[in-house]
Amino acid sequence: MSAEPLQDPTATLVSLLDLDSAAGAQTDEEIFVATPVRQPGKRVFGGQVLAQALIAAIRTVESHRFVHSMHAYFLRAGAADLPITFGVQRLRDGRSFSARRVHAYQGGVPILSMIASFQQPDDGVTHQEPMPTGLPDPESLPSTADLLGGFDHPVAKAWAYDRPFDIRHIESPLYVQNNGSREPVNAVWMKTFGPMPGNSGTHQAALAYASDYTLLESILRPHGLTWIHPGMSVASLDHAMWWHRPVRVDDWLLYVQHSPSASGARGLALGKIYNRAGELVATVAQEGMVRVPDGGTETGQAGH
Repeated sequence: MSAEPLQDPTATLVSLLDLDSAAGAQTDEEIFVATPVRQPGKRVFGGQVLAQALIAAIRTVESHRFVHSMHAYFLRAGAADLPITFGVQRLRDGRSFSARRVHAYQGGVPILSMIASFQQPDDGVTHQEPMPTGLPDPESLPSTADLLGGFDHPVAKAWAYDRPFDIRHIESPLYVQNNGSREPVNAVWMKTFGPMPGNSGTHQAALAYASDYTLLESILRPHGLTWIHPGMSVASLDHAMWWHRPVRVDDWLLYVQHSPSASGARGLALGKIYNRAGELVATVAQEGMVRVPDGGTETGQAGH
């Protein structure tokens, strides 16, 4: 029988984005603390640290200014069972823009460094790259629980039932097999399982959380790799994100991804996120480390 989640996964997301203020602990930083949540492995999910760092920055900015970009480096692997401390420095508050630097700490050392920029709403020129057409609707695609719920493995169960986002692959997913196209592309529909609070900053942080889920699959796909490839080591190195328009993560979003290059045990992945109305709400870039014992692929070269 399929295991049920211990609690509502959307409620878990809301909880982990509710940071505690460490009153009295400030130096030149404003300090916030996040308590750990249940995770399938020993390492904390990178998207969680991104989202929590962003929430810490949002707490220090005037409510009418919204994050429009962030640039972050993952410096060390974080432990999933330890709290994370976030230190925020106010770099600038101008007439229209604010900038914040955030460090995430465990054991007294930084595990992530981020700079985020905020802007008050303004008018200007408008254009966007159009949303791809001819793709299946999310309702017609299997969920992660449909695909992995029958596997008696803790990671499979966690991916199937504990993630706060419903992830639906347009091509065959890379959980256990790589049966789709060997092009360096990937696309998923995603949304939270339950409704999220209406605060726009919470939705932007939750989108940062979800943006780290499947982006590196565009690097794995052309090489015949899956997430269970023996001995493979994958880690996010950095993460950049730009928010273009208002977004709600409890409505379906299309996340279109591609990888323009991979070399030197590193791959670059780019992603565009659209709402169901076809508006481009965010753009993402991430470089990841991908090390494979057999040299990289099933056949020794990409399958283009």
